[in-house]
Amino acid sequence: MPEFYYDLHMHSCLSPCGDMDMTPNNLVNMAKLLGLDVIALTDHNTSLNCEAAIKVGEQVGLLVIPGMELTTAEDIHAVCLFPDLDKALAFSSYVDEHRIKVRNKAEIYGRQVIMNENDEEIGEIEHLLLPASFIGISEAYRKAREFGGICYPAHIDRDSLSILSVLGEIDPYCGFRTAELADITKLPELRKQHPILDCMNIITCSDAHYLENMRDAANTLPLPELTREAVIEYLDTEI
Repeated sequence: MPEFYYDLHMHSCLSPCGDMDMTPNNLVNMAKLLGLDVIALTDHNTSLNCEAAIKVGEQVGLLVIPGMELTTAEDIHAVCLFPDLDKALAFSSYVDEHRIKVRNKAEIYGRQVIMNENDEEIGEIEHLLLPASFIGISEAYRKAREFGGICYPAHIDRDSLSILSVLGEIDPYCGFRTAELADITKLPELRKQHPILDCMNIITCSDAHYLENMRDAANTLPLPELTREAVIEYLDTEI
C-alpha cells in the first residue's frame, strides 16, 4: 500500500500564538518544500483560514485537510479533522457558539487574522481563540462525528493542555481511535503506563506555530489513495 508523508497539526496566523508569517501561502508552500503530501490546518477553536489553505494546496499539489485544535472544557487540546470545508466550517460555527468569549488583546496574545488564498487580510476575529469551549473531552469525538469529522487527543505526551496531563488517562468511553504525540520516542514508555495506546493509531505532528517549527517529511500514513476521506478513515479505524 502506498505511504504518504503527513503533518496533521499546524497553525496559521489566525491562531493568536501563530506567527504572522504563517500565512496560507507560506505554510502550504513550506510544507511542499519539506516533502509533505498532506497537511491539516488546525487553528485554535476555528477553521476560518482553511478555505484559503485548501485553495493554495490545490494550486501547488498538496492535500490540505480542514480542521481545528479544539480546546475542551477541561483545557485539553484535541485535533478535529473533516473531509470537506463545509463540514469543517459548520463545526467551527458550532464551537464559536459554545466557547468562552473574551476580547482578544492583540498586543499580548497576537492578532487573529483571516486571509484569502492571496494572503490578503479579509478579517480578524475579535474574541480570543485560546479559552476553553463548553465541549467536554468525553463528548468531543462524538460531536465531531455529528459534523462528519473525527477527533483525537493532541500531544498527549506534553505536560500541559494534554489529556494525560489533565486527566491522567485516556478513558475508552471517549471513543478515540487515534492519539497524537509531539515526541514519538516517548511512545514505548507511555504504552507501558497506558495500555490503551496499544489499541490506538499513533501519529506524531509538529504543532507548528512558526515556519521554522515545521518538520521535514519523515512520518507516513499507509493509504489506498491520497484523499481526505482516506486519511480520516485511517485515523478512525479501530486496531
